[in-house]
Amino acid sequence: MSPRSASVNEELRRRSRERLLQAAVEVVSEHGYEATTLGAIADRAGSARGLVSYYFPGKRQLVQSAVHRLMHRTLEEALEREPRTEDGRERLARAIDAILGLARDRPVLMRQHMAGLLQAEGFLPCPEQRRLAELLRDTVVRNGSQDPEADYPMLRALLMGSVYAALVPGVPMPLPVLRAELFKRYRLDWESGAPPDTGAASGGTGDTDLSRFFATGAAPEHGPGGQSK
Repeated sequence: MSPRSASVNEELRRRSRERLLQAAVEVVSEHGYEATTLGAIADRAGSARGLVSYYFPGKRQLVQSAVHRLMHRTLEEALEREPRTEDGRERLARAIDAILGLARDRPVLMRQHMAGLLQAEGFLPCPEQRRLAELLRDTVVRNGSQDPEADYPMLRALLMGSVYAALVPGVPMPLPVLRAELFKRYRLDWESGAPPDTGAASGGTGDTDLSRFFATGAAPEHGPGGQSK
């Protein structure tokens, strides 16, 4: 059998990593962070357990990367949904609704994520977190920010605070109230984005099928010499 080409090996590694990210989101959503093991994630992904450590130093890094992937793909989907728009105010409204939608539709996962960020290591750098930051920064730029280096961290902090407030056990704040405060701060119309009383998709869909956020695809076919067809 001819050896696989470098490009095919790279694609297989990418898909293996994607399967682990998707599995992490699914297992933590079902069982919580503490009850989730790397073995359970590997089993759900159909991967060898030793492969997890090849891509991620530990469970915290894997789960945080997985949640940031879900967040940035949810945000991306909301920003680019039809009808497409370049209007900065509408895009900011969609961004707010997308993140609040995750708190509504995936409370276990997002609560565990917020708790993880309060650990000593805090944000753990990864490609998924950087992509989320890029999208949010672009959103404040398109909304007319004159100082995105200050306005992006503020938006991030306000969104994190709103998610936290919505998920505090026993005393959660209603998401429409949090939305109203954010929309008031940014002078957005209530009808922008996806108002909670319209039934429109807000980014957080509640779907159990997460495959569209984790582009694993089918394994490439190999031709002579290990080249993909």
